[in-house]
Amino acid sequence: MVILSADGVAQCYVDNDWICGRYWSDYRPELVDATIEHLWLTVVSVLIGLVVAVPLALLARRSPRIESGVIGATTIVYTIPSLALFSLLLPFTGLSPTTVIIGLALYSLTILVRNVLAGLLAVPDEVVESARGVGYSNTRLLTRVELPLALPVIMAGLRVATVSTVALVTIGAIVSYGGLGNLLLQAVGNQFKAQIFAASLLGVVLAVVLDLVLVLVQRLLTPWTRHAR
Repeated sequence: MVILSADGVAQCYVDNDWICGRYWSDYRPELVDATIEHLWLTVVSVLIGLVVAVPLALLARRSPRIESGVIGATTIVYTIPSLALFSLLLPFTGLSPTTVIIGLALYSLTILVRNVLAGLLAVPDEVVESARGVGYSNTRLLTRVELPLALPVIMAGLRVATVSTVALVTIGAIVSYGGLGNLLLQAVGNQFKAQIFAASLLGVVLAVVLDLVLVLVQRLLTPWTRHAR
């Protein structure tokens, strides 16, 4: 039951409560839209980051010197404050989702490149030599042997990058594309506690759901890891 004040306003609005059931019904369209935007910004950013991370990791494993350069470059990008990074992108991408996606994809590289590289380097040398011995080309060796065996480590990095990106998407609010971050930015200014709580809770739920989805995907893609236990 919703308790109303004398002027018909829900009492939780008047008291500015953190938990307000009426808020969830009154602002459902805004919450749904913000969550959907948050989701697709996260997914697109991480997928682009993964697509870029794989060739970078392949390049990095050629020599320790190249590895240091690639890892160092991705680490430097991660240390750039988001406001500065978005400002650098704005002249080229404008106030658009592209600005946020590129920025988040760049941030994800520091995690993804390291894990893809670690997974590839963990493939046993004898397995690689056996594959070459039966005539596998470099491309077939990579797609049929190395990447499948590296997949558990890659998926671990993908999970970390995804959860991290869910949190970082909120920063996109500074260019008006931050998903749930837009609601947080609006609510912090006027201390609208119900909105702060709702946006924060949905962000946590989204991160947990995406992590569980990736765990399921990993189990489907690596059935041999289940049989080995």
